[in-house]
Amino acid sequence: MSIETQIKQALEEIKRGTQEIIGLDYIEKLVSDYFKEGKTYTIKAGFDPTAPDLHLGHTVLLQKLATFQKYGAKVYFLIGDFTGMIGDPSGKSETRKPLSREQVLINAKTYEEQVYKVLDSSKMEIVFNSKWLNELGTRGMIELSAKFSVARMLERDDFEKRFKSQSPISIVEFFYPLLQGYDSVALNCDIEFGGTDQKFNLLMGRHLQRAYGLSKEQSVVMVPLLEGLDGVHKMSKSLGNYVGITQEPKEMFGRLLSISDTLMWRYYELLSTKSLQEIEELKEGVQKGSLHPKKVKENLALEIITRYYNEEIAKAAQEEFIKVFSKDELPSDMPSFKAQSGIWIAQLLKDCALCVSTSEALRAIKQGGVKLNGEKVQDEKSTLQNGEYVVQVGKRKFAKIIID
Repeated sequence: MSIETQIKQALEEIKRGTQEIIGLDYIEKLVSDYFKEGKTYTIKAGFDPTAPDLHLGHTVLLQKLATFQKYGAKVYFLIGDFTGMIGDPSGKSETRKPLSREQVLINAKTYEEQVYKVLDSSKMEIVFNSKWLNELGTRGMIELSAKFSVARMLERDDFEKRFKSQSPISIVEFFYPLLQGYDSVALNCDIEFGGTDQKFNLLMGRHLQRAYGLSKEQSVVMVPLLEGLDGVHKMSKSLGNYVGITQEPKEMFGRLLSISDTLMWRYYELLSTKSLQEIEELKEGVQKGSLHPKKVKENLALEIITRYYNEEIAKAAQEEFIKVFSKDELPSDMPSFKAQSGIWIAQLLKDCALCVSTSEALRAIKQGGVKLNGEKVQDEKSTLQNGEYVVQVGKRKFAKIIID
């Protein structure tokens, strides 16, 4: 295969699943120089450690970084321990509460433990922006603030809306995009990655690299925000529509099987390592009826769980899912809890973490989603007496209860 063909294929893989690329010509040159001369280049992706448990929505960006690693990139996985104490105002309707230094470092450690599940550790470096932002000092901050006007800052959509509605905007929030942009100056990076909601901040890096006289202007790659299991809102732990990469494999399998047949193709495009041609062949198979959508969905779940665990664990998760949900059997392993005689059913569900609150438990009971030893719970006021029970909430939550 010729070098030109390799470059073309690499660029096709790089562009796959991206929402927008600014400075594509520069990326093409970087990739070309890698194939022809072995030159490497640097990529930056920033993470504010506010919610460090990675889910599949985060891995859309991480997998794209891994693709660039194959084609000559060194990745700076930037943990915003300095900027995390300010809070990113992107898309927010009010001032963010800053994190404590202690909480930032705890969350950052969790990121470090999880990111190597996706990225090649030999081609990346984890960096903390406090290293250079602490050294910036008062003089440096004043010089930085002089590089951008208030009028330009208010062009940012969320700031503009809050300004018009007379909602408070603190001066420190204006510093967030400036500091994120300065990260690109300090690291002298060639490309910066982020979600589509980060466009203003990402472009700030290009602006500041020019303002500080660097001999380059970083390209910007934006990836789409992955829809959660509901197919409506972006994947978010707070909304409960997420699949975490450290979740129990059985839970991951069940959650992935719950997505719609339409959303499945979105997940294939953004999360699978299959080629676009292979995905098209799967679509054709489903349309013609030679492939069942559930089987295609199961294969996606197997691929994803294998990536974060291994093939044996993934297949065991599949077998357990089939046992419980296809054959209507009880799971072979479920958490066990003890409770006192006379406990209210809604309180029990909350105590066992099957529901987050007694209100949610009551809703589940009214909707017919709670079973006790295989029978639907009809009375929301019922209590449990001495004995052993298997409680089920919805399709995937089980617990063994011992009342003594």
